[in-house]
Amino acid sequence: MKSWSERLTRRLVALLVAVTAASWNVAHAQAQGEPPPFKPEEIEALVAPIALYPDSLLSQVLMASTYPLEVVQAARWVKANPNVKGDAAVKAVESQTWDVSVKSLVAFPQALVPMDEKIDWTQKLGDAFLADQKAVLDAVQRLRLRAEKSGNLASNEQQKVIVEQAAPQQTVIKIEPANPQVIYVPAYNPTIVYGTWGYPAYPPYYWPPPPYYYPGGALVRGFAWGVGVAAAGALFGGCNWGGGNVNINVNRATSIDRSFNSTKVGGGGQWQHDSSHRQGVNYRDSASREKFGKDVPGAAGRNDFRGRDGGPGDRAGAGDRGGPGDRGGAGDRGGAGFRRATGGTQHALGGAAA
Repeated sequence: MKSWSERLTRRLVALLVAVTAASWNVAHAQAQGEPPPFKPEEIEALVAPIALYPDSLLSQVLMASTYPLEVVQAARWVKANPNVKGDAAVKAVESQTWDVSVKSLVAFPQALVPMDEKIDWTQKLGDAFLADQKAVLDAVQRLRLRAEKSGNLASNEQQKVIVEQAAPQQTVIKIEPANPQVIYVPAYNPTIVYGTWGYPAYPPYYWPPPPYYYPGGALVRGFAWGVGVAAAGALFGGCNWGGGNVNINVNRATSIDRSFNSTKVGGGGQWQHDSSHRQGVNYRDSASREKFGKDVPGAAGRNDFRGRDGGPGDRAGAGDRGGPGDRGGAGDRGGAGFRRATGGTQHALGGAAA
């Protein structure tokens, strides 16, 4: 019979071998250009500007972020049609070929326009969501709990905040419109509403409320509400907090987009990414490429349209993370080729990626 010390030695050797192998795999993946997984604090920084959106709108922003090029196209449509609003705007884009999540956001330019102007952020958010939906939703809940404990998240005339105990030591905070027919999209400063931000290496993303959508634009206790949007018909998504995914109401999605492909919805209405709407934008990591990119023309050999590698140097600067004068610099716009007004969709994509 082996002694206790011999058994311990064998276990330590086995552990050392396992750790060495894991380290080699990570190093090998990085040597091959494989990015490291998103850290929890990095995900919190990504979701900071949207974590306090109503649940349904939040879910649709997360879905749409996985189709960044269509987000740009939809935002351009909104800017070209500023007088078409709410449910009428959604009806007006019914013939467009965008994903239903993107179409729905034309009713909420307060959310859609920043997604376009901060396209690097949008693509990173989509990458994180495709990699691990539960991790993204968990980050949202951590931030909501922080805002609630800081006294900055409560029911009011714009929203209804519901705090539930889902399990021992597990709190779920849901946010719904106070009036189901009128949806308010909050703009807020994350460094105020969440209290002290604990991750200096990952400051929260932030953009001030655009004056056009938030007349007066002043942040009262860190918040600006702007004008409510009569767009109940544009909402079709939901957050399955217990399951760690987002869901789709198929009937509502079909009312927005008659060509909506219900076969893309999983059991229980679970949302599934539709790679046909990716339009050749590359997936961030090999797991996502393997899962979603096999049958997407051009995806295997095309760089992402930002023209950057998504590393730490690609993150917005400190002035983009909470400074009162933030307006979004040119470097935050995906490159001049991506932003050129001339040329078609694929030209816009190729201009930054070629």
